[in-house]
Amino acid sequence: MAEHSRRRVLGGIGAGLAGIAWPGLFGAVAQGMKRSSLPGKERAIPVIGMGTWRTFNVGSDPELLAARTRVLEAFFEEGGGLIDSSPMYGSSQSALGHGLEQLGYPESLFTADKVWTRDGDATREQVADSAANWGIEQFDLMQVHNLLAWESHLETLQAMKQNGELGAVGITTSHGRRLAEFERVMERHELDFIQVTYNIRDRWAEDRILPLAREKGIAVIANRPYQGGSLIKGLQRRGESLPGWAEAIDCHTWADFLLKFIVSHPAVTCAIPATTSVEHMRENMAAGRGAMPDASQRQRMIETLEAI
Repeated sequence: MAEHSRRRVLGGIGAGLAGIAWPGLFGAVAQGMKRSSLPGKERAIPVIGMGTWRTFNVGSDPELLAARTRVLEAFFEEGGGLIDSSPMYGSSQSALGHGLEQLGYPESLFTADKVWTRDGDATREQVADSAANWGIEQFDLMQVHNLLAWESHLETLQAMKQNGELGAVGITTSHGRRLAEFERVMERHELDFIQVTYNIRDRWAEDRILPLAREKGIAVIANRPYQGGSLIKGLQRRGESLPGWAEAIDCHTWADFLLKFIVSHPAVTCAIPATTSVEHMRENMAAGRGAMPDASQRQRMIETLEAI
């Protein structure tokens, strides 16, 4: 059976649990990409994933679609797994579907998307539409985007998971919004994943969200690792040099420095930088290899950025 057809038939985690040996899925193993075990599961995903906010919203332009396919190709060549999208991101889902079809739906693909509608009765319809855009039968992970109508959506998604229609269920927030409510949902509901903004400058999740995720065994996806690009672009524009000591943690670029800070946190499962550049994609993925900072080095990284 062709690999992309097999992917569509097996449909993600549910089928994976039935018969796929997860450690063999990822080219990342051979390439040295570090992976995070999913809490309570005999599975793991590469610590560097990929976001699609703004970057894959390219409509039907054939040249732009071809360029995004090359970005996807580099992602998988470098050992990538989790890709995150949303109906909120314009044509990103269909651009992903186009690229994934061109690449034959690589076996390491871990599909993550979101429900984003105020209509609490439209959960299944939106999930089905998103799956059609991606060209898959079902998702490895479906999240309630920014807690929009979360009560109804979460109930339906949990039922879909129980019926084998989804692999995992989660919730998301960004920019530090609604953290108190986010925490309450984490405490009171059974979740497999959360997605929250976390980077070296935006560390509010360290106070309560990340410790709670560890306590409850919830996987964590870190969004906005570069503050929407402004953080890394600002460092590069000013010509700031990496500190010499960063070589000890195998940092050779600011992408290494910023992403290693995120994924070295013991509660973080995966970071999802977004890019339109093959070169930048390869830089992002390199951050998942080599030494990772310990607690004292992480503090030194914070102090380095604060001094700039």
